[in-house]
Amino acid sequence: MEQSSAGSNSVGENEQPDTVVGSAYQVVQWLAARDEVDAAVQLYEDMSAGQRERLLKEAVGTTLEERKGLVEVLRRARDFTGAARLLAGSGSDAEAAGLYEQGGNQVEAAEAYLRAGDIAKAAAALERGGALERALELYRGLGARESMAQCMARLGRPLEAAALYRELGNVHAEVEALCGVPADDPRHLESVLRICTLLDNEAQPRRALALLVDTLRGSEDARKDPAALAEQARLLRRVGRDAEADAVLAQLPGSGGSTPSSVPLVARMTPATSGYGYLKAIPIFGELSLDDMKDLYRVAQQVLIPEGATVLEKGAQGSGLFVLLEGTVDVFSGPEPDAKRLNSLGPGAYLGEISLIQDGPTSAHVRARTAVRALRITRAGFQHYLDTHDGAALRIYRLFTRNLAARVRALSA
Repeated sequence: MEQSSAGSNSVGENEQPDTVVGSAYQVVQWLAARDEVDAAVQLYEDMSAGQRERLLKEAVGTTLEERKGLVEVLRRARDFTGAARLLAGSGSDAEAAGLYEQGGNQVEAAEAYLRAGDIAKAAAALERGGALERALELYRGLGARESMAQCMARLGRPLEAAALYRELGNVHAEVEALCGVPADDPRHLESVLRICTLLDNEAQPRRALALLVDTLRGSEDARKDPAALAEQARLLRRVGRDAEADAVLAQLPGSGGSTPSSVPLVARMTPATSGYGYLKAIPIFGELSLDDMKDLYRVAQQVLIPEGATVLEKGAQGSGLFVLLEGTVDVFSGPEPDAKRLNSLGPGAYLGEISLIQDGPTSAHVRARTAVRALRITRAGFQHYLDTHDGAALRIYRLFTRNLAARVRALSA
């Protein structure tokens, strides 16, 4: 066997694995070169963390072709971050980014995506890794306003988030963002009054009134504000409480009534549904934290479906989740006029949740029996949510798998 000047550090082509002499890197490289990848993988897996780090440092100093030969070994050993490091300077930044993601190193993944020119994936990786300010700047450059709004909401910048949701026409997300304005913010009352207008426009005056009453209870300044009192009176009339509305109006400056502090505050009322409770009750979301649940709720859009319209078409690709807020839909075996009606569903029911996770054809045909108001989460919106919420994604997939297994057992029985 021809030897190098170091004498004991070379590896011959005809040696057996148990007689090879050299560094750990050389031995693994030799096995990989002989197409004995399984042996190379096992050897790498059996090393200590310190040995693996030394191997990587030695490998980084070798030629690009030699490093590429080790990538498959490390990938199969599931050292995804190590494999990504070996690709540095190889022009395979997109591949390295994917490996960094598999290794849970989101910031490094983002940097690799940036080198590859994939700004959208870089922004998502930064958001997933908690680098929200950097993600926001990238989303801003892309003009991705919905993602910008989500980042702003998560960064505790509710007024900026609300302004974007208003531009996007996402009413309930704007409401949720405005609800995050703290009570000591100078624009808190302004935000509450805006919420009241939005909720009233969405036929939820009772929910608006309940929110305003809570604000008046907690703030003497609000109880002295003419705009707040006028809005309270307006909402009281909207729910048929004219006498109380007149009492409130009597407190306004110039009305000759008593001081604003004596304004009667109506008791809390059960608000109309916003859909949040219905969304939260869906089994696959049963383990989400409050923050993750609120983020998911902001992904949803309210939609109005006219009577007789097709909500889901049998055989078509799943379009996402629908959560019914108002109205009734009928579920049929198919689109034919004489198709069998399988079920009727009303508020709180949901459709299409499987299409959020599995891309496949819809199994039933659904039509609106009446006009329907619903929350909709598109498949694309949900995938972005999963891509930027690792912990939530784990919980959702775990529950989805558990529920799917229960269905399989039920069918087997």
